[in-house]
Amino acid sequence: MNKEIQPDYHEVTVTCACGNTFKTRSTVKGSEIKVDICNKCHPFFSGKQKIVDSSGRVEKFNKKIGR
Repeated sequence: MNKEIQPDYHEVTVTCACGNTFKTRSTVKGSEIKVDICNKCHPFFSGKQKIVDSSGRVEKFNKKIGR
């Protein structure tokens, strides 16, 4: 591996808007990365995901396939 063309890969702290922090490695300059959403507060990963169905598409699909 050519050292001259490889970016600096170092440890950084990722801080979420919810307050969760964790360490990872990155090529981003600096020692901290701030993000808006992480796996602790994202609805899909936290189990609080809701299906918004204002036009009845889920019911229409279920009726179509015979559920």
